[in-house]
Amino acid sequence: MNKLLFSNADQLPAMGFGTFLSKKNEVYDAVLEAIRVGYRHIDCAYIYGNEAEIGQALQFAFNNGLVKREELFITSKLWNSDHAPERVEVAIRKSLKDLQLDYLNLYLIHWPIAFKTGHEQAKDANDLLSPEEMPVATTWAAMENVQKSGLTKHIGVSNFNIPKLQHLFESATIPPEVNQIELHPYLQQKELVAFCQKNGVLLTAYSPLGGRHLIRTEGSLIHEPVILKIAAKHGCLPSQVVLAWGMQRGTAVIPKSVHRERIHENFGAINVRLELSDGSEIAALEKNLRLATGAYCVLPGGSYTLKSIWEE
Repeated sequence: MNKLLFSNADQLPAMGFGTFLSKKNEVYDAVLEAIRVGYRHIDCAYIYGNEAEIGQALQFAFNNGLVKREELFITSKLWNSDHAPERVEVAIRKSLKDLQLDYLNLYLIHWPIAFKTGHEQAKDANDLLSPEEMPVATTWAAMENVQKSGLTKHIGVSNFNIPKLQHLFESATIPPEVNQIELHPYLQQKELVAFCQKNGVLLTAYSPLGGRHLIRTEGSLIHEPVILKIAAKHGCLPSQVVLAWGMQRGTAVIPKSVHRERIHENFGAINVRLELSDGSEIAALEKNLRLATGAYCVLPGGSYTLKSIWEE
């Protein structure tokens, strides 16, 4: 399996297993199946609401010899309501307790958006904290502290664009090591990918198949004629073409599923080798179609707009 390398030679498996929207009664079996298949990179987050069930699956896997802790790369994320510096260690310890782990491999700031402590979901503008009230640099300093204390081996961000990364670089003692962003053939973000790779920031692609609204519906990414043609040429599935494209760009991908067949299908993308001409054809599918817009925090009278979040 392809792996991305950190500066200290730690490895991030390019094929990861996503757990977003995986229901509590389904994620336990899904994680165990993923481990049995060969996934060694599992992506989690507090706000997904299923870390306790994932922790139970991990303990079963460890206790029954399916995998050793040191063989897994496990990510979790700091939610918007825990950006206050005194909350960062509390939040990571909550995830560690639920996941039944002593440390994470990677901890990310989930969004460059802050809510007031105790307001897990912002209902109105009063629940928000502006970038001036809660600077990302302040939160980042606390992220550096949890890394120094050994609660996580690496730290990074998610949903950060070039200006936000540049701003963070200016104040960071430890630069962000990973940026997890939406990446798929309809949203290729070539400038951001190039910027991160130039500056030593590893990339993880979420929604690598185009998101839950575009994966299996007619007219979706995996029904694109170009993708179907490439899949036929290589004797593989359309979804495997898309995932292989993501990995061959030098990014990690974290497709999610709770269905055994798709868990196996997605993992099979590690065996697909695309040609340069395939990549050129896929590049032409760019639509600048962003599915995770952050609209949930754009509230009347609030501090955030779609323009301010993405600065596009």
